[in-house]
Amino acid sequence: MGMTSFSVFLPSGFAGELAGLDAADALRQIVAVAQAADELGFRAVYVPDHLHPIPPSQAPLFEAWTLITTLATATDRVRLGPLVTSNSYRNPALQAKIASTIDVVSNGRLIFGIGAGWYEPDYLGYGYEFGTAGDRLRRLDEGVQLIRKFWTEESVDFEGRYYRSAGGLNQPKGIQQPHIPILVAGAGEEKTLRTVARWADASNIIDSPTVLRHKYDVLRKHCADVGRPYDDIRRTATTSYILADTDAEARARVPAGAEFAFPGDLASYGLIGTESTIRARIAAYEDAGVQELVVGFENGLSVDGLRRFAELFL
Repeated sequence: MGMTSFSVFLPSGFAGELAGLDAADALRQIVAVAQAADELGFRAVYVPDHLHPIPPSQAPLFEAWTLITTLATATDRVRLGPLVTSNSYRNPALQAKIASTIDVVSNGRLIFGIGAGWYEPDYLGYGYEFGTAGDRLRRLDEGVQLIRKFWTEESVDFEGRYYRSAGGLNQPKGIQQPHIPILVAGAGEEKTLRTVARWADASNIIDSPTVLRHKYDVLRKHCADVGRPYDDIRRTATTSYILADTDAEARARVPAGAEFAFPGDLASYGLIGTESTIRARIAAYEDAGVQELVVGFENGLSVDGLRRFAELFL
């Protein structure tokens, strides 16, 4: 199956990209990139959901859902959402209402990306319980169930281990039918990919095509277990893009700290190198089964960089 689309991973300040910029000017630049993505025909724009930059600093960082709302009013066609919102930062029922409001604001363009959360400074700084990875994954599974109920049921009664609702009402439920699409991020084979199979409409994994191929085999098995058609789930992957005249030059520009987001040797599988190398890398993702590549740009505030990518690869 050929790759159907490319999307853009927008800067929100998490990686310190906005350090030294005036906040209002930074916001204008982010909006301009989203508008360019809209005009150029990218499928979606995504923003990370964090509360502190990595590493923590005084650099500006915008709150994800407020930023998505801003982008929704500044664009017309491109889909948008968090990649991904942390289930821990907002009560899932309230999160369902925030998202369904934005689906109306955007005229049905929201992709609801959610994950278990992982960045401890966010939890410590904002007073959330970090717990274990297992705790966060169990909360995610329960949170996604509850969010789906708030989008599909008239009145929600739910008594979970972590979350509850007695007669919860949510109108509007959004525009998209049967409900806003849910994208669950993560590659954990026992818990996360099972949550994807049970509740999600899309999956996002950050890894090499070789690893993705294996993860999709695992997801296929979970889908069979829960009686879900595997092809109901849109397969998305996040990658990094650095175009240069030689592969060595592109490799040398891979930023320090890339391993926080990208497992293994990013330079060996990301969209990093010459135009022909990048074409081959895109083909490798496609061959692994990826349907949508979410591209993080070397300079995420550069409209010209986006235009160049669109000319070459869109």
